[in-house]
Amino acid sequence: MSEAAREYEEPPSQQIQVLPREDAHGGDDLFRKVDLARKFWPEATQSEWNDPRWQMANRLRTLEPLSTLLDLKPYQKPRYKRLIDAFHYSITPYYLSLANWSDPEDPIRKQCVPDLRELEFQMVGDNDPLEEEDDMQVQGLVHRYPDRVLVIATNACSMYCRHCTRKRIWHEGESSRSKKDFQAMLHYIRVTPEVREVIVSGGDPLTMNMELLDWLLGELRRISHVEVLRIGTRLPVVLPMGVTDDMVKMLRGHRPLWLNTQFNHPAEITPESREACDRILSAGIPVSNQSVLLRGINDSPEIMKDLCHGLQRIMVRPYYLFQCDPVRGVEHFRTSIWKGIEIIEMMRGYTGGLTIPNFVVDAPGGGGKIPLQPFYLLSVTDKEILLRNYEGMIIKYYNPDETHMERGRKSNGAGRDGGTAQLLKGQGKALVPEETQRYKRRKQKDLLFKLGDMK
Repeated sequence: MSEAAREYEEPPSQQIQVLPREDAHGGDDLFRKVDLARKFWPEATQSEWNDPRWQMANRLRTLEPLSTLLDLKPYQKPRYKRLIDAFHYSITPYYLSLANWSDPEDPIRKQCVPDLRELEFQMVGDNDPLEEEDDMQVQGLVHRYPDRVLVIATNACSMYCRHCTRKRIWHEGESSRSKKDFQAMLHYIRVTPEVREVIVSGGDPLTMNMELLDWLLGELRRISHVEVLRIGTRLPVVLPMGVTDDMVKMLRGHRPLWLNTQFNHPAEITPESREACDRILSAGIPVSNQSVLLRGINDSPEIMKDLCHGLQRIMVRPYYLFQCDPVRGVEHFRTSIWKGIEIIEMMRGYTGGLTIPNFVVDAPGGGGKIPLQPFYLLSVTDKEILLRNYEGMIIKYYNPDETHMERGRKSNGAGRDGGTAQLLKGQGKALVPEETQRYKRRKQKDLLFKLGDMK
């Protein structure tokens, strides 16, 4: 133990252990500072600190501790009260202990502490830019892609990320959906045989009552055409001690099950989060990561490469890098699209493919995930193509003749007065092909609602 850590030593019964945090190169010389944690929880014992129930019960949630954190003046408090009334906050003691509070630009601090910019005027910003509500066939169940559905199982999280794409549901309180709601979702899935995968998200489903989650996963597993289950959670990052042996044992019983989490910065990869992920992986449950590209947090090739290398070391697959959604209250986190493409270009070829996430935009209007990559295809003819590699090398590549390939594409109305021209003139936000299955579902749902109103 370093001298910096020894100065925090206490009698064993009261000591909160200071564990080494991995730096970008896997070292253990950076020690978490727990002085801020001690300020709020001076009597906490090591056993309490490691207890997820204690962590949940002692989260920062009200104006008083926020005022202490930010050293607010009396005239500032009303604005922050208005902010947390609109978008509540919750910070676990563990996650708070990762922050360097002397640095206003600290990436941990930015993700968890309310910021007055969340209330400022936004050039863009919708409550539901992805139109999840429009693609809900029953309350809480989003059917966007042909073969998979999303279950929004709960509104509750252990920590409320300030960049959350579902801030719109925070005002509904903190609760899981009822069994009646889940039964309606299960019925829809049973009568929709094209659904082969179900993603359970929220909120954070791993904060739910474990018996209820066990029941839900079991009911989904009993549907013959549901082949795969997936869970979206940030628990390994913000409350890793919540990933208990009992929880993992329960999850193991519902394989094939995949788990997606969200590490956004190398500072979040700690011995505790590594142990939580390892516990899940040891149960035969793959863990993938879905980062969000956030201004001032991870919007550089160096930070993203360090993050992805750290994830590879703990056997977590870098899966997606999401462009931050245009949600109301998060504009200060959003970067240019070109920043994400630059990051991928500076990683491609300079590090292994397993450490490079797919950069995607989750398109407004319910358009789904659209991958964006650097431009490596420079020119195309029937006989050859020109390619560019990561070094800038230009290569001519023979292009096999696909004589049976359809050469033309149907026009999508891109004429001077219609189609894409309408979008560029600001008329509408999406050009939708006619009669997609998704829009058929929307129309059918709307018709059923209208018929119900007529009764």
